[in-house]
Amino acid sequence: MMRKLFLLPFFCLLCLRLVGSELYVGTATVDITPPLPVALMGQFNLRIAKEAQTPISASVLALENRNGGKTEEFSIMVSCDLVYISAGIRDRVRAKVKKQLPDLDVSKVVLSATHTHTAPVLEDETDDYSFLYAVPKEGVTSPAQYKEFFSDRVADAVVKAWKSRAQGSVTWGLERAAVAYNRRAHYSSGKTVMYGNTNQPDFINLEGYEDHDINTLFFWDKSKKLIGLAINVPCPAQEVEHRSFVNADFWHPTRTALRKKYGANLCILGWTGAAGDQSPHPMYRKKAEERMRTLGKYDRMEDIAGRINRAVDRTHEVIRSQATSDVKLVHLANKIQLPMRIITDAEYEESKLVVKECAEAIAKDPKKTDDLNAKMTWFNDVVKRYERQKTNPNPLYETEVHVIRIGDAVICTNQFELFTDFGIRIQARSKALQTFVVQLAGPGSYLATDKAVKGGGYSAVCQSNIVSPEGGQVLVEKTLEFIDQAWK
Repeated sequence: MMRKLFLLPFFCLLCLRLVGSELYVGTATVDITPPLPVALMGQFNLRIAKEAQTPISASVLALENRNGGKTEEFSIMVSCDLVYISAGIRDRVRAKVKKQLPDLDVSKVVLSATHTHTAPVLEDETDDYSFLYAVPKEGVTSPAQYKEFFSDRVADAVVKAWKSRAQGSVTWGLERAAVAYNRRAHYSSGKTVMYGNTNQPDFINLEGYEDHDINTLFFWDKSKKLIGLAINVPCPAQEVEHRSFVNADFWHPTRTALRKKYGANLCILGWTGAAGDQSPHPMYRKKAEERMRTLGKYDRMEDIAGRINRAVDRTHEVIRSQATSDVKLVHLANKIQLPMRIITDAEYEESKLVVKECAEAIAKDPKKTDDLNAKMTWFNDVVKRYERQKTNPNPLYETEVHVIRIGDAVICTNQFELFTDFGIRIQARSKALQTFVVQLAGPGSYLATDKAVKGGGYSAVCQSNIVSPEGGQVLVEKTLEFIDQAWK
């Protein structure tokens, strides 16, 4: 009798292990390259692309946790070669997924952007916060046409990934690889300038910290074949940002090389880490880097892709034996309120003047519309925000935040071009072993630190910021609260 009682706890533990959580994984990749010609987004001037130098794509990762054959939790993440994810685009995709999968909670379908500036214009309507181009009415794919095209293709890919899920495994790791530079030059006057000249006597330093860690999630199928990667690079895809062709930027050569090594059908999600004040453009040592590229016979895109891929390869070598199917999956989808940046009287007057000057210039010479329309609507947003402050002196901005726990790792999303310091605060205080901060899972706009706002310059002026630095800290604290909840 005593022997049976002694063995009973071990038998119970064995049973629990046999019916433990199992991870199911589904993937899909879809081409979202627009019909040409098409207007491009990301610069103030209107650009019309007549050529696609590379395809642009969306990659879908569907995860499900089962216990005893029953779904405990799920999450669907989509990485897109776009500047950002507008609320309208997100809602269209979710609605179309809901039509095909009526029982699915589509609030857990999360879309994020790589921030390539050589992808189609997404907006053609006057929203609360506008950055509108005067896209030709004829002869190009319109934003409305592209939104329909994009949402159809991505919704179908989400459904495909969901229906393809099968038992799989996952693990995670990180490696250091310098990809981004802080792009804000700070001077002895106290002013800061994005992409400012560093070769002048009053240059003091680059304003902020640079994050050089590349976090990667690896997913395998039941036969131990690598089927998915989620690569978190704290750098926007902006190497060819000023060009006038469709291009996925450095993610295209990155994916090409990885698929050559690990399999042609490998699904690769490109996640942009907190990098509102970072970019791939060198700020100093430019001639030395150019010399190395000339001697090595490679270009900047190949250089960036090589750094990312070497980091992924090294991580894979270290952690591939750690793959497990028995992981805890938690997806928390929340909407939170953040304090908005208050528009001062001086900012209001300045913005009104810029709007007036742009409107007069366009009226005098309609050809200037291509160069000035986005600038005019950008400054006009400040005017509209100031007018709203008259009736609501403490405005709040609602934003969507997702926290997704996978075992000891956690993914936390935000809609902004989030300055790197905010991402570091989240990672440093997170209780997860590894924390993936994913920005641009929404409509964008810079979220600058207090230090950056004091320095000024593009990305830290009121036109660039809907949410205040105080709102950025609220985002940090709320994200950490949700991470804590994911471990309860």
